[in-house]
Amino acid sequence: MNELIEKLKKNDCKVTLQRIAIYETLKDTKEHPNAEAIYKRLAPKYPTISLATVYKSLELFVSLGLVQAINVEENSFRYDANTSPHPHVICTTCKKVEDIDEPYFPDLGRDIEAMTKYKVKKQQMSFYGTCPDCLN
Repeated sequence: MNELIEKLKKNDCKVTLQRIAIYETLKDTKEHPNAEAIYKRLAPKYPTISLATVYKSLELFVSLGLVQAINVEENSFRYDANTSPHPHVICTTCKKVEDIDEPYFPDLGRDIEAMTKYKVKKQQMSFYGTCPDCLN
């Protein structure tokens, strides 16, 4: 939580209970929820929270580098508090998003830089398929 509070204060953003709750919800899950799922989890405890507040907070967190947005399909974003470079696997049927924790591509950024002469600032890699639950 200290990282969140420090980043918000450093960037002249308000530290609110709702923002803290939104961030905690992401930090406490590996499910990669969308804004609507976060809103539904928090609404019973925070009856004054709005879906707009959740969206705006998530956009702020992404811009501050506190979370990453994963584009599951056109204009459908899921959020991940793990901002370290790591690939995801996404089910094209149920839209579940899972981390791939193994470092299969440790030198990929450097390889891309050497090949293209770009200076790579970040990377996102996703694999798409059908999860075991949807296959059954």
